[in-house]
Parts: sequence; C-alpha cells; structure tokens
Amino acid sequence: MLSAREAIQLEHPGHGPGLTANEIQELLSLLQYPSPCQNSGSRGSNQAVYPTDERKRKRRMELNRESARRSRLRRKKHLEGLTQQLNRLKIENRELQNRLGSIINQSHALWRENDHLMSESMALKARLSGLRHLLVAMNAMQQAQ
Repeated sequence: MLSAREAIQLEHPGHGPGLTANEIQELLSLLQYPSPCQNSGSRGSNQAVYPTDERKRKRRMELNRESARRSRLRRKKHLEGLTQQLNRLKIENRELQNRLGSIINQSHALWRENDHLMSESMALKARLSGLRHLLVAMNAMQQAQ
C-alpha cells in the first residue's frame, strides 16, 4: 500500500507527466484488491489479468454512462425541438382556422347577396315582361285606331 507521501509524489511528480486524482484512486484500489483464486499453475498471469479486467470493466462502465448521458441530452434536445415545432404548428393552425372562418363568413355573405340579386333579377325580368306586353298592347291599340 502506498503511503500518503508516495501518493503525493505520484500526484505531483518532480518531472514528467503526472497522474490525475482518479488515476491515483484507481491505482490504490487495485493494490487493495485481494488476488483471485490461484488454482492453476500460472500464478503471475492470473494476478495481472484481474486488475486489467477490473480497469476495463470500470472504463466500460464510465463509457456507457457517458454514452447514456449523451443519449439523454440528444433525446432532450429532440423533444425540445418537437415541442417548439408543436407550438408553432398550433399557432399556425389557429391562424388558418381564423382565416377559414373569415372566408366562410364572406362566402355566406356573398351567397346571401347572390340570392338577393337573383330574386331582384327575376322580379325585374317579370316587370320587364309585363311592360313589354303592355307596350305591345298599346301599339296594337294605336294601330287599330
């Protein structure tokens, strides 16, 4: 086991690249692990594999956590984008409904005006027809005299 002084020297060496606090913790934890069962004749290889496997497992867990965090962030951004799009589409839909309502009202007004004009046209045609008959009758009376 490393003494506090050795750990400090590892963390702040006099020269060369230093170790981070996480790396120091990892090294200390590896030194504290009991060695795996040594039933086979290759004692040295089992001792070397166990800490390496543990480091790989920890590294894989860290990478998986980071990947999951990035995935959650992507999903959150996607959801925010969809929410913004939904709000924009709701506003656009409301505006289109208002325009449609206005156009329908104008259409009804035009249909009413058209019906009124058709009725007026039919009344004027009937009146004109009556006046023509009257004129024809008056002309016939004048010619008869």
